[in-house]
Amino acid sequence: MKLKYILSMLTLVAVVFAADIASAQKKMRGLDKSPLDMAYPRRGAKKVKVIYSRPYKKGRDIFGGIVKYDKLWRTGANEATEIRFAQDVKFGGKAIKAGTYALFTVPGKDKWTIILNKDYDQWGTSGYKEANDVARIEVPAKNDAKKSLENFSIRFGGNDKDLTMVLGWDKTRVRVPMSF
Repeated sequence: MKLKYILSMLTLVAVVFAADIASAQKKMRGLDKSPLDMAYPRRGAKKVKVIYSRPYKKGRDIFGGIVKYDKLWRTGANEATEIRFAQDVKFGGKAIKAGTYALFTVPGKDKWTIILNKDYDQWGTSGYKEANDVARIEVPAKNDAKKSLENFSIRFGGNDKDLTMVLGWDKTRVRVPMSF
């Protein structure tokens, strides 16, 4: 009798567990349309790290299209892009203290404004306040890339002391210098 009771209880637990898994799978959403990524220098000390979402081009016009020229952009998708410096840095020639910042941009046809803002924990640009900017620099935008990037991407080049952060999407590339 005890064995029959134990087997019945185990069967009941298994059925409830299987139903719970099936229900969770139905409720789980599909793959993120703008996957989260992290960029950092591949060589040397990890002095800088960028956490951002990578939207897809999907045949759309990007800069001047879905990302308007001369308008504030979150520099990716979803939450505001975060940039973390492990030590003080010269960001486009401006002295920046170690810490975490939001990375915003104002794309233009020929130049971009790159913005570091101390309010890094926010959705998109909805909580952006210019008064909390730590730095604003201007860099040229190049639209002559031979290869179109399907996903917005951030990469680093350079050496342990002087780095270049490259922002790229579609055929546009923007290079942001920094030194440690």
